[in-house]
Amino acid sequence: MGAQARPLSSLGLTALGGANPDVTDIAVDSRQVRDGTLFAAMPGTRVHGATFIQYAVRMGAVAVLTDRAGADIAAGHLDGIAVVLTDDPRAALSRTAALWFGGQPDTMVAVTGTNGKTSVATFVRQIWIEMGLSAVNLGTTGVEGAWTAPLAHTTPEPITLHRTLAGARAAGITHAAMEASSHGLDQRRLDGVTLTAAGFTNFTQDHLDYHETFEAYFDAKAGLFARVLPEEGIAVINIDDPRGVDMAAIARARGQTVLSVGRDGGDLHLTAQRFDTTGQDVRLSFAGKSYTAHLPLIGGFQADNVMLACGLVIACGAEPQAVFETLPHLGTVRGRMQLAATRENGAAVFVDYAHTPDAVATALAAMRPHVMGKLVAVVGAGGDRDAGKRPLMGQAAAQNADVVFVTDDNPRSEDPALIRAAVMDGCPNAHEVGDRAEAILRAVDALGPGDALLIAGKGHETGQVVGDDILPFDDAEQASVAVAALEGRLT
Repeated sequence: MGAQARPLSSLGLTALGGANPDVTDIAVDSRQVRDGTLFAAMPGTRVHGATFIQYAVRMGAVAVLTDRAGADIAAGHLDGIAVVLTDDPRAALSRTAALWFGGQPDTMVAVTGTNGKTSVATFVRQIWIEMGLSAVNLGTTGVEGAWTAPLAHTTPEPITLHRTLAGARAAGITHAAMEASSHGLDQRRLDGVTLTAAGFTNFTQDHLDYHETFEAYFDAKAGLFARVLPEEGIAVINIDDPRGVDMAAIARARGQTVLSVGRDGGDLHLTAQRFDTTGQDVRLSFAGKSYTAHLPLIGGFQADNVMLACGLVIACGAEPQAVFETLPHLGTVRGRMQLAATRENGAAVFVDYAHTPDAVATALAAMRPHVMGKLVAVVGAGGDRDAGKRPLMGQAAAQNADVVFVTDDNPRSEDPALIRAAVMDGCPNAHEVGDRAEAILRAVDALGPGDALLIAGKGHETGQVVGDDILPFDDAEQASVAVAALEGRLT
């Protein structure tokens, strides 16, 4: 797993002038450089990594991977150092990291899309484990399953990613499902991963602070099929989404086999769905056969996530009947339509990571068939992110819930009151309560028999980002505390 020194050329890299030093480690952070390290100086959104080449050299770097702009920035600090220049240093780093750590689970799948990535990846892992396979999923919630590890990003940078994949393989993991974020794809973090299949969930507004345009955002996600998934791979596409047809066309143009899923058609499609207070019954059709199952999952859209997960597992060679037999054993993903607390009058409180207008609308609309009374929502919007979606978040809540509380999410460096005001523009009749704990308490207090509450935005997160601080805050925990306080059970 990368401990032994090896020639630079063994990592698929060719240095200017033919230099070929022995490399003992690779790093993107100059503070982690030691004698013999290959330092990867990547272009960044704020500063080019080449700014730190002089420090990396001082710490013992023997080689540098960068682009022409990086070499120009570091001119005068590269004497005696092997320099690898490439037009796409991020892609080169991904391939180098894969070679350096030298191992990943035998069967790998990745899923991209605006919403549903975590649920799909988790369901894939749960299905594999139910089938007796040693499996994990990687993404927003870290590494979960038969082997666990924390992750700081949905799609980690290549060195962390391949160190993690190699660790999983060393622990006996044979199957892994990972989330492919648009940032990760745009920055080529997955380019060294060998995929058997890849999935696409949907495409709605998000991350326009980074990608700037819808097309740039779509193109980043399309990179999973246009570049990362090999030509012999299988693309599992939700064709109910308007951009699903476009994604399928991109996959077919690469020569990939497309397995389509949907409600209105597709190779795997939903033919019936019935809701109750504990979940839903579904009937699925695949390859001319029908299959029925009870899903212990709240929200009609979960059937879409489950179908995509089934498609990915089938694409990796599993027998369909065996896949569908696992469905009654699926569990709720942490922070995704998670039942957090129940009042004595039967009213339920759910926590969900919905942090886009479409996700909020989808989550609330999906809860409606399970709820006899009124539907209450707590929503907010993050600071230092796409400001255009803030009134749309409020609008989505107002159009799909009976009562709305607007509160703080992760304000980061922005004025929380200004963020709330933007959300309130979309739902002027909502209750504005800045303190998130108080908003949750008041929303829980508003629940009568048969009612339900959705606390949207933070899901599995256990902290609230205010300024430069991360304050302890867990929506599910706060919901439990609120119920206990209102019903006199706090000691």
